[in-house]
Amino acid sequence: MAARRISKSAIDWVAFSERVPETQRTMYQAFKSKSDGYVRKVWSYPENPPAIDFSFYRARVAMPAIVGEFEKAYKALKVPYPSEKVTPQIDAQEKEAQKEAEVFKKESSNRIEEYNNQLAWFKKLIPFDQMTMEDFRDYFPDIAVDPLNRPTFWPHDPEEEKEIAELEAQKHH
Repeated sequence: MAARRISKSAIDWVAFSERVPETQRTMYQAFKSKSDGYVRKVWSYPENPPAIDFSFYRARVAMPAIVGEFEKAYKALKVPYPSEKVTPQIDAQEKEAQKEAEVFKKESSNRIEEYNNQLAWFKKLIPFDQMTMEDFRDYFPDIAVDPLNRPTFWPHDPEEEKEIAELEAQKHH
């Protein structure tokens, strides 16, 4: 019985050790030694309860009916072991984490593809040191300075421009 209980909850200590940070190595070693102590203690107990020779006691006890009751009670004795309730929760969490990882991998693949497309587009551009202002405006119309359609004021910061526009509006009123 003890061997079956231990084998179900066996821990891969090598894999566990690889994931322990150096700052927590002493706590890990203390935990492992405590766990090993518990395992040794469980292994020291017999798998089945010891057999009792009730015929020996029937021959020597004055009231053999009492020995019969003890024998009946001893054979009816069942030691309840706690049931495993955590493993299904861990398995469910593992499946959920795998789903999340798959979604993340798919999203990452899409982002990588998008970034590669952007990189290819940038590689096709004229080098910036050879680009004219018109070329820059054609490639980047949203950030290029367009004095005819979208005039800006020095220092060309949106916040500064708002303040200047407000001052200009106050002057005209």
